[in-house]
Amino acid sequence: MTIKTAAPAYTYRDLSRLMSLMTGDEKHGPAATSTLDALWVLYDQVLRVTPGTTEAPDRDRFLLSKGHGPMAYYAVLAAHGFLDEDLLPGFGGYESPLGHHPDRMLVPGAEIGSGSLGHGLPLAVGSVLGLRAQGLTQPRVWVLIGDAELDEGSNHEAIAYAGPAGLEQLHTLVIDNASATFGWPGGIASRFEAAGWSAETVDGHDHKALYAAYTAPHPGQPRAVVARVSPKN
Repeated sequence: MTIKTAAPAYTYRDLSRLMSLMTGDEKHGPAATSTLDALWVLYDQVLRVTPGTTEAPDRDRFLLSKGHGPMAYYAVLAAHGFLDEDLLPGFGGYESPLGHHPDRMLVPGAEIGSGSLGHGLPLAVGSVLGLRAQGLTQPRVWVLIGDAELDEGSNHEAIAYAGPAGLEQLHTLVIDNASATFGWPGGIASRFEAAGWSAETVDGHDHKALYAAYTAPHPGQPRAVVARVSPKN
């Protein structure tokens, strides 16, 4: 597999400073920091999309379903040239394009507008089906969800459909901070595996482990990566 990404305008070490420019939503700070490493590895090493290819039919798609606390997402987009750093201090302001949930009409590179939890994975399933209908079998669709979103039935319907349908282009990244109400014997990954997915659980802060899990072969199956992070307090 060939990995093609844009050269980042910043390094991973710059993310803390970029995050610090966005204030006013501190209650969702943990929701943002929990996704930071997973998002960085995805955009820096895996996703085949650049600021110049956000409309290209053959680009990879990334859908942020866990849209509350999007500061990490905005910081990663800025680090990779999708956003100007000067936009970050205005986060959440009336005239800012960077809202408390990303708006796909305002944020370069955003594929969906988020809001109610539980919509992102079904939208990702639909995106893969739409690509297939157009004969586009190379673009990969990634969706980031929180473990608490698995309390929503819409996600379980999507999981149950995608496995038997063999949606190999579909990749789900679950940020597990122990927020889900329900549990499954063997953990979250077992829920996906029972529905015919390829699934793996890794340390959500270990960049090498995240990259290996993201790029592991999964012929004929959708892929789920469960990234474990510190429990939500």
